[in-house]
Amino acid sequence: MGYRTHTCGDLRASNRGETVQLCGWVQRSRDLGGMSFIDLRDRYGITQLAFNEGWDPQLLEQARSCGREFVLQIRGEVLLRDKANPQLPTGEIEVRVESLTVLNGSKVPPFTIETETDGGEELRMRYRYLDLRRAPLRDNLIHRHNVGRLVRNYLNDLGFLDIETPFLIKSTPEGARDFVVPSRIHQGEFYALPQSPQTFKQLLMVAGYDRYYQIVRCFRDEDLRADRQPEFSQVDCEMAFVEQEDILNTFEGLLRHLLKALHGQEHGVFPRMSYAEAMRTYGNDKPDIRFGMRFVELGDLARGKGFAAFDQSELIVGIKVDGAAEYSRKQLDALTDYVKRPQRGMTGLVWVKHALDGTLSASVGKFYDADDLRAWAEAFDSQPGDLMLILAGGENKTRKALSELRLHLGEELGLRNPAVFAPLWVLDFPLLEQDEESGRWHAMHHPFTSPKPEDLALLDTDPGAVRANAYDLVLNGNEIGGGSIRIYDRGIQKRMFSLLGFSEEEAQKQFGFLMDAFEYGAPPHGGIALGFDRLCAILGGAETIREFIAFPKNNAGRDVMIDAPATIAPEQWRELGLKPGVSTPA
Repeated sequence: MGYRTHTCGDLRASNRGETVQLCGWVQRSRDLGGMSFIDLRDRYGITQLAFNEGWDPQLLEQARSCGREFVLQIRGEVLLRDKANPQLPTGEIEVRVESLTVLNGSKVPPFTIETETDGGEELRMRYRYLDLRRAPLRDNLIHRHNVGRLVRNYLNDLGFLDIETPFLIKSTPEGARDFVVPSRIHQGEFYALPQSPQTFKQLLMVAGYDRYYQIVRCFRDEDLRADRQPEFSQVDCEMAFVEQEDILNTFEGLLRHLLKALHGQEHGVFPRMSYAEAMRTYGNDKPDIRFGMRFVELGDLARGKGFAAFDQSELIVGIKVDGAAEYSRKQLDALTDYVKRPQRGMTGLVWVKHALDGTLSASVGKFYDADDLRAWAEAFDSQPGDLMLILAGGENKTRKALSELRLHLGEELGLRNPAVFAPLWVLDFPLLEQDEESGRWHAMHHPFTSPKPEDLALLDTDPGAVRANAYDLVLNGNEIGGGSIRIYDRGIQKRMFSLLGFSEEEAQKQFGFLMDAFEYGAPPHGGIALGFDRLCAILGGAETIREFIAFPKNNAGRDVMIDAPATIAPEQWRELGLKPGVSTPA
């Protein structure tokens, strides 16, 4: 019969009377006088095993010697339970055990392997193989598998080809820092791990493979946070003979397909917003549109009344919080402290309460009369019961702080429901951004992004005004994907490299292979990459990606389970022609 005839999630009342074999881990056991029960767990579910002194006292003693996480094989008869457990799919039955084999014992686990565990995050990451036995992580990885399956099926049905690209490539100076790999054969030379298959997928378009995708590992040596990992997966796609609209429609369709299949939700055409509008009305380029609180600028309505904080500010801007006029002084002080924290750096917060009786009161009431406050209320479209919160200062800093305050309030007020999905396209990003210190231009997306055709002439006269033919897909305040129509003309690509500060020699050395390919009939093309880990997390009702990755790194970029990164042996250094701490050949 082999090890098992069924999994621990299979058996139902219809299996009553069958003799079955199960294998799994001891989730927990319960002793009740002359009886004992063991909950046996595998990745499919839990089945209750029953032992009775009257059936087999020796078997009962053997069962009582099995601790948590022992690996068992049992054989027995399926019985109906006296009292069903509606919390379990197998809750109508139990197995009367006739034979038990301990396949392996277990030390006492360092934390409880149940849905609610007593283990801290660092401890659980050290014993990740144990943490992965818990139902929440199991369900997350099954969810990730299902998302991947749905993505592949959707793209396969549209004629996309899944094509692998290399992991050992050439380091380039643009973007985040590369992870580099020294070559043993070519000493003093290094491969880089890809931050993206960008140039390879463009070469596939030149080669005639007009619809490409892969769910691919990428690597970036950058600072980490909850939604970043040094290695991550993305759904990487490219299409030839397309315009921006073709790509938006294709991948809007993909997200609609996922939301329908995973959550049964129907979504119409996704809203679209320019980068400039997103920054003006939400203070960031990935706004969470599950709730309102759009920015309102007061400008001249608030200046010239003797309140120095407003009179001397570049920007005066606020949000309206519906129904929050009853906020206490303690709550308002807490919000003030929030915006004054060093990471936001504001000097204070102005509030205006619109009472239910229609009266208006403000924290700066001595500078502004009732008519002034009424004008503010009209600008905010405030209704009785609402609260207005206003910040002032330098434009970029103030917008960023107000954006964070808006999201903080959305969280506090329960407006960021993870079961609600609000997708959005953000379009018309700037092509370039300028470093304030060096004055050098950098590509906001990457050097292969095409300018908007109507802005092409501005490349030579006003580079900062050029808009990119680029787009981001945003879901619930998270950028889950970004892409662009690419440059496919060698002349325009040369102009772009020149703007970015590359000499012709440097451009040829770094990207000559791509420039050369453009001389052999490059088609118009464009693409997108979706962050697969983040997409899985958000569609799974979370924003932290680590719980949707089998073996993630911690916030310091370490794998504490296998203790990586780690030093290497002296002979490995010598083989590579390197000395410890030296990056040139020995």
